[in-house]
Amino acid sequence: MSENSRCQTYLFFFLSTLVISSQLFAQTEDKPDATPSKSPPNVVVFVVDDLGYMDIGANNPDCFYDTPNIDKFATQSMRFTDGYAANPVCSPTRYSLLTGKYPTRVGATNFFSGKRAGKFRPAELTNYMPLSEITLAQALKTKGYATFFAGKWHLGETEDYYPQNRGFDINQGGSKRGGPYSGNKYFSPFKNPQLKPENPAGDHLPDRLARDTSDFIRTKADQKKPFLAYLSFYSVHTPLMGREDLVKKYQPKLKAITGEAFGTEEQILPDKPPKRKVRVVQKHAVYAAMVEAMDEAVGKVLNQIDESGISNETIVVFTSDNGGLSTAEGTPTSNMPLRGGKGWIYEGGIREPWIIRYPGITEPGSTSTQPISSIDLYPTVCSAAGVAIKHEIDGVDLLPALRGQSIDRDALYWHYPHYSNQGGIPGGAIRMGDLKLIERYEDGQVHLYDLKNDIGERNDLRDQHPEKVQEMRARLHQWYKQVDAKFLRPQEGGAQPWHPFTE
Repeated sequence: MSENSRCQTYLFFFLSTLVISSQLFAQTEDKPDATPSKSPPNVVVFVVDDLGYMDIGANNPDCFYDTPNIDKFATQSMRFTDGYAANPVCSPTRYSLLTGKYPTRVGATNFFSGKRAGKFRPAELTNYMPLSEITLAQALKTKGYATFFAGKWHLGETEDYYPQNRGFDINQGGSKRGGPYSGNKYFSPFKNPQLKPENPAGDHLPDRLARDTSDFIRTKADQKKPFLAYLSFYSVHTPLMGREDLVKKYQPKLKAITGEAFGTEEQILPDKPPKRKVRVVQKHAVYAAMVEAMDEAVGKVLNQIDESGISNETIVVFTSDNGGLSTAEGTPTSNMPLRGGKGWIYEGGIREPWIIRYPGITEPGSTSTQPISSIDLYPTVCSAAGVAIKHEIDGVDLLPALRGQSIDRDALYWHYPHYSNQGGIPGGAIRMGDLKLIERYEDGQVHLYDLKNDIGERNDLRDQHPEKVQEMRARLHQWYKQVDAKFLRPQEGGAQPWHPFTE
């Protein structure tokens, strides 16, 4: 072989190797956009009770409460700036997380069983998650998942409706109403028949639930069996009870904060505009202790995932069921600059922390401004697990958003035909793009806000954009019909309340 032919042969092999290597490299580079593993991913869901959007450092650099574990988790995940609960109180949102549906579809529109009347009687209430619903746990079990629930349930008062009868193999603490509302709620004895065994005196509930969840994760990781671990904290709901060491930690920090802690919130009622005290500054040491203890519990579970060597095989979701408690029952936190809080359809009542870590999909430390909702958890997890959803739901698969893209959805809706314990009045809302329209059920008044430029919902734009009001209101009313929404009822012998279809 001549020297020239030998060089051509070497060049051919070099170029062929380069092409093959480039193809292999391209396949490797494309892997984050594909399913991370052929095996279905494990799923861990954290739901915190009454945690506000501004209650974690990842969302609020000036947060009074220390949340180092959640903040670290956010650097490993995608954080959503516009994530919502489907309702401003707990049970309806919990229903939506487990079914992928708006709670209005079944009339589960208030906490179970909140039936307080006001000027009018509230809408009829379904105070349980119907047994006909296919829960997230039941859906995953069709793919061989082991399923575990710990903490607050609040989706039915009899055992037929408890987690162990709704697709969860193990139930640690999910019981009647929100659980043991005795004076010892957060410290043992917990007096919860669904939480076994009973703890030694003084044990702290958030830590107990985290230990049980971690034990489950360790066991299933060793068995190499896919699992759903759903940790639904009782924290940071009242009663306000904190660990003494953490309460003491915040005392000096509290004294260093100056300024008035409270302001007033106008309810914008045309005939009689009452005022309600609302917290405008975070400076509550006991609540801070509760938040930090919850954060420690989250950290314990996240550490177990790492120690079990399954971080790259596990989707982790962190969220809350409604906004922070800022207008009643001790008003322990402030949601400012968001308006209102738990029980209100303002942003303070429905905008929640949403952080998702999906290995191979989410970019660590990324943020998304896509509006998402609690109705989206179900289809997102089912899609990741390869579960085909054959019944009607309202949520969408968040995979495009988790990849940094847009979601194909034109609106989100809320429906709350009740008088909340926190002072919120009956109303509905629709968000389209950056615009949010609120409709009040007592008299039919509407208000329009531009959330991009007015996140505090202070500047009503209804008079400047009547055509937008008309469009969004028509869409909202169309949705009422689609989900068979129920509305206020008259007091016995009293006047008829406003109704969207009798104007």
